[in-house]
Amino acid sequence: MEFYKYQGTGNDFIMIDDRLHVFPTNNKGYIEQLCNRRFGIGSDGLILLQTQLDGSYYMQYFNSDGAESSMCGNGGRCFAQFIFDLGLAENEIAFYAIDGKHRATKMYTEQGQPWIALEMIPVSKVIRQGEGMYELNTGSPHYVSFIAEPVSEIPLNQWAKEIRYNETYTAAGINVNYVNLLGLKDLCMRTYERGVEDETYSCGTGATAAALSAALYANLPSGKHVIKINVPGGNLAVQFTRLPEIGRFSDIWLMGPAKQVFKGQL
Repeated sequence: MEFYKYQGTGNDFIMIDDRLHVFPTNNKGYIEQLCNRRFGIGSDGLILLQTQLDGSYYMQYFNSDGAESSMCGNGGRCFAQFIFDLGLAENEIAFYAIDGKHRATKMYTEQGQPWIALEMIPVSKVIRQGEGMYELNTGSPHYVSFIAEPVSEIPLNQWAKEIRYNETYTAAGINVNYVNLLGLKDLCMRTYERGVEDETYSCGTGATAAALSAALYANLPSGKHVIKINVPGGNLAVQFTRLPEIGRFSDIWLMGPAKQVFKGQL
């Protein structure tokens, strides 16, 4: 079986064309081994390209612990690039994931760099957990905390585990993001991901959650906005429309690079 390795701002994935539905999706240990960075290929997760009964494409995503997980934003952008690279679509594609339908399209930055823009699900509820702290679901559950300390200098795993494993979140798990507000529309962030149970170089649903939370934290007006986000693996951007109702957002697009790194045989 052929596999491909993709990365989006350092968030890396094993990608497999499983349109014939032959991959052993119930073998959690096998998936975990493939994702292991010392004894396998190494990745933050594994993604299968499948087809549904109506012929539409489906993205099945597994965390590196081998368990099927919720939506992965960077994985979705890499999944779209995978479809383009296979020649199954040219410039735009629609597919389904565990949280519903997504659209993706090729785009270019002002500097001419090729990016993938992925439409995310609308968000209708953001819970304020304290000053500068928010909880929301952008396809995956996220806890976002705006801090004054430079995120590059904090003991991320130590701080994040206190939230991820507290009584509220320990059972289902939650992704934890620490964010610096560099300007009204400019963020720097680091993310601890459940399922990986460690820091990742980037998190697409986390970047989306941080951008929407920033709109509340900075009290941006209703309307369309673009937030730039620096993560350890590079740069992302999130475009969205803030609706007049508090905590509601629509037309959300996660934008960033997605590249094939190598391919091989299982």
